[in-house]
Amino acid sequence: MILQISHDAPLLVRAGAATLLFLHVGGATGGLISGTVSMAARKGGRLHRISGNIFFVSMLIMSGIGAVVAPFLPDIGSTFGGLLTFYLVATAWLTVMRPSGSVGVLDVGAFLVPVATAAAGLWLGWLGAQNADGMVGSLPYQVPIVVALIALLAAGLDLRVILKGGVWGAHRTARHLWRMCLGMFVAVGSLAGQPMALPPVLRGSPLMLIPMLLVLALMVFWLVRTLSPRRAKSPARPATQAAATATLSRAA
Repeated sequence: MILQISHDAPLLVRAGAATLLFLHVGGATGGLISGTVSMAARKGGRLHRISGNIFFVSMLIMSGIGAVVAPFLPDIGSTFGGLLTFYLVATAWLTVMRPSGSVGVLDVGAFLVPVATAAAGLWLGWLGAQNADGMVGSLPYQVPIVVALIALLAAGLDLRVILKGGVWGAHRTARHLWRMCLGMFVAVGSLAGQPMALPPVLRGSPLMLIPMLLVLALMVFWLVRTLSPRRAKSPARPATQAAATATLSRAA
């Protein structure tokens, strides 16, 4: 993600481009390290929370800069990919930072992001499919379609949470989990897509698929474990329902 700035450009412009590159690479590096620690640490423990917060900030920096800079390259596909990653990580963090069973203005506003991303992804995929080479810029037309499908899944789950008035128990944990894991998947994929950042032996090597597949495998493992009937059968109830139950019990 390098902005091509002329040597004749003003010093402030060149310094700004260098700063954006430094923050983008730094965010990706911080995301990879903290994400790895967070996935390995005991869930809910102090190390998991600290590394998770670092991952959250790092990924927002990386994806935010990527989404803003990509149109100037031009790389419109990365714009929507960065926007979706920003949304996934932000909503994953918001899910565990607010009380169970609550929905706010941020949730409703965030719902619009995957809806817009899905529409744009399907449109770009359709345009790419009409081209003789099947490409959208530097990407195969299937890539924006896959991004659109992920966005549609996220939008559908967001709508469900909004209509139900929140999410509780194991489903709350699962919502946080899969969104953060997809953010980690993007971070690993970004490294694989930057051959100059890799040792020569790994450039273009299928070995770079291993960490990406490992992230997906861990995501599936934790989702299955979190949503297993033994863990998910007794989700935490909304505070209002619990209070009403307690009141009826005292009255009886």
